Amino acid sequence: MGGFFGAVLKNDAISDVFFGTDYHSHLGTRRAGIAAYDAELGMQRKIHNIQNSPFRTKFEHVYNDTKGNAAIGCISDYDPQPLLVRSRHGMCAICFVGAINNAEELINRYLINNSGQFLPMNGGGINNTELVAALINQKEHFIEGIRFAQEQIDGSASIVILTEKGKIIAARDKLGRLPVLIGKREDGFCVSFESFAYQKLGFEDYKELGPAEIVKLTADDCTVVSEAKKEMKICSFLWAYYGYPTSSYEGVNVEVMRMKNGEILAEQDQKNGIAQDIDSVAGVPDSGVPHAIGYANKSKAPYARPFIKYTPTWSRSFTPTKQTERSKVAKMKQVPVPDLIKDKKLLFVDDSIVRGTQLKETVDFLYHNGAKEVHIRSACPPIMFNCKYLNFTQSNSDMDLIARRTIFELEGEEGVKHIDEYADANTERGKKLRDTICEKMNFTSLQYQSLEGIIKAIGLPQCKLCTYCWNGKE
Repeated sequence: MGGFFGAVLKNDAISDVFFGTDYHSHLGTRRAGIAAYDAELGMQRKIHNIQNSPFRTKFEHVYNDTKGNAAIGCISDYDPQPLLVRSRHGMCAICFVGAINNAEELINRYLINNSGQFLPMNGGGINNTELVAALINQKEHFIEGIRFAQEQIDGSASIVILTEKGKIIAARDKLGRLPVLIGKREDGFCVSFESFAYQKLGFEDYKELGPAEIVKLTADDCTVVSEAKKEMKICSFLWAYYGYPTSSYEGVNVEVMRMKNGEILAEQDQKNGIAQDIDSVAGVPDSGVPHAIGYANKSKAPYARPFIKYTPTWSRSFTPTKQTERSKVAKMKQVPVPDLIKDKKLLFVDDSIVRGTQLKETVDFLYHNGAKEVHIRSACPPIMFNCKYLNFTQSNSDMDLIARRTIFELEGEEGVKHIDEYADANTERGKKLRDTICEKMNFTSLQYQSLEGIIKAIGLPQCKLCTYCWNGKE
């Protein structure tokens, strides 16, 4: 994933962009950068690796090294950015969030014949932001180039550009899979992925871009330079997992949605008479907590914390690049509260179950500390497909996903034809999937939120939501 923040102000913008970008740190763990424009100094840019140190520690000297009334910042899980580019449009800095599935095709079709070249990254790949910049450069003007790039990319592309004239151009991807919001303050405008990031800095909500909409920001104005399209497919996982609790997208707050989602899960268990004598409800990881609170409130079972995460050293378990290291860190972080575990019937709500590796270790840890039963609820439907739009839940194969892997073990390739049945807890295949994962993972019971349930919790029409990772429908 990734996120960006930018501001054009009548005063120096570095402080606001520093804090605004830092507020996107939950969206990426590898690279971060800030670019600024100053009339005297021109373009400036800083990029740092944030795998082992948080954003703020790497950029605490940015106030001394950088200045400008216009600046953009980016948190990235993959490509170093912002990139500084000199093109037919002049000097600019550019950030990109999304996914490009047809990168090689685009390079061969548009760029190789024009003597284009790209600096290789580790592993032989290219920086996708550099590719986006090259596609934009195919056209005479920024706006035309952005529209061209978005139409040619198989995937998604939300883009923010800082021009050499100290203006910011911001574009939401063509189907609005990610949010792009504009904030306004008396001294200028900002653009952000997360609404709370600019609200904490004194900006007020001004505008949420529609799908494919492009705006140009100055300190005095926000001008729509390309109108929004009607069709939208915003990512449902924003609310279920990676959106920040205090943010709202399309008018729907993340925390409120998650609590409502947990209530719907509890209603389903009550209807089916499942796990009605549990001792406590808990959430894993942090993003599972509000789902669990909603479940507890509806079920009348007390909310408790049977183990506490020790976070002063390792605040995020997925920071290491190797799965073995991530698992070890996750294990080291879990400190039990024996009085809340021993001989207790526990129910945990996870925000989602992707590969299941860390969840299995958590359940084993609970049994090792004396738990009598461990029931698991997923706040999402079974994940059946890797995301191809946002670099989320991506891996080498769908077989890395525990639901798909289990279906293959049960029925081989034939199972792919019946994914809808496996997703449905009321079918024989659906029951078999849950029972098999329970046996494999040592759960007392397992239930997933239904597709209908999570759509109800979000509260937007299904036609406006991307649910590809659950049902494979674009």
